[in-house]
Amino acid sequence: QVQLVESGGGLVQAGGSLRLSCAASGRTFSNYAMGWFRQAPGKEREFVATINWTGGRTYYADSVKGRFTISRDNAKNTVYLEMNSLKPEETAVYYCAASNVKYRTTYRVLEYDYWGQGTQVTVSS
Repeated sequence: QVQLVESGGGLVQAGGSLRLSCAASGRTFSNYAMGWFRQAPGKEREFVATINWTGGRTYYADSVKGRFTISRDNAKNTVYLEMNSLKPEETAVYYCAASNVKYRTTYRVLEYDYWGQGTQVTVSS
C-alpha cells in the first residue's frame, strides 16, 4: 500500500500559478502510475492529468492542455502539478492518485488504487 499526501494548494488570483506536490510513502514509488484529479462542490471528481512510472508518458484533460504540467521525481517519491493561467472555475479540491498498473496513463477514477486527502485550490476572479 502507498500513502499519498498533497500540498501546495491555496488562494490565487485568476491568471496566476500554483505548484501542487504529492509525496508518496510506503511502497516503491516507481511502481505506480500517478494522476491528478479535482472535485468542485456538488460536482463529480474529474480527471486532470496522469503520468506513467518513468515520467516518459503524460496525458491531460483537454481543459488544461498547454497550461498544466505533470511531472515526477522518483528519487524524491513525489509527483507535481504545475498550474498556470488558472481560472475561477478551476476552484476545487485537487487529489493525487496512484495506479498499480505503472505503464498505464488513464483518466478513469476507478482505475486508481490509492488516493490522497486532497488540497484546496481557490482561484479568485
